[in-house]
Amino acid sequence: MLLALSLMLAGGRAWAQAGSPPPTVRVSGNVSAAENRQAIPGATVQVQRTHRGLAADAEGAFLITALATDTLLFRAVGYKPHRLVLGGTTLSQLVVQVKMVRDSVQLGEVRVTADRPDRAAINRALRNMKRPTPPVVKIPKRAPKPKPLFAVDSTAPRAEAPTISGSNVDWLYDQFSRQGKERRKVEMLKARDAAEEAAKRRAEYNKAFRDNRGYE
Repeated sequence: MLLALSLMLAGGRAWAQAGSPPPTVRVSGNVSAAENRQAIPGATVQVQRTHRGLAADAEGAFLITALATDTLLFRAVGYKPHRLVLGGTTLSQLVVQVKMVRDSVQLGEVRVTADRPDRAAINRALRNMKRPTPPVVKIPKRAPKPKPLFAVDSTAPRAEAPTISGSNVDWLYDQFSRQGKERRKVEMLKARDAAEEAAKRRAEYNKAFRDNRGYE
């Protein structure tokens, strides 16, 4: 082991003195439990320098590429983290067997009670619950009926009683009697005289305006 480590350190000094960047290493292997050597599927392998990593397959196998000076970090649920320091190895390929130790975590005491709560306690809790009050719904009041501005008489008008002057007998008497004929003749004479008087006044009015004397 010391010889291998000395060879690795010697190789690291060689490429460090040359000033060239460290070479890359293909690291492969398996991740298993230390107590029973069973594979740990899904274990993560991460390069601490770049935080780049991958997960092991169902058999616990993995393959990752890193620099010779990097450190690999292995993690798994229920196991302690495991670090693998490459230490500037000059090998281009490295096969390792990673043994992870189970992480023992003591859980606090958990007490499970299978008894159901007392019925009286349930009823008491239900009585103490504050029930929400139902919202008050206000019913709008109906508007009063509109009142008329003036008094309304709902009684029907009375039918006019027929008179003698408006009957057919009066009309026949006025048309064919002697008194009716005389009355109509007088009315015709009055209408003719009124028409002649209106024509005379209109002629005088027009003559006054033709003579530029105005209306006198």
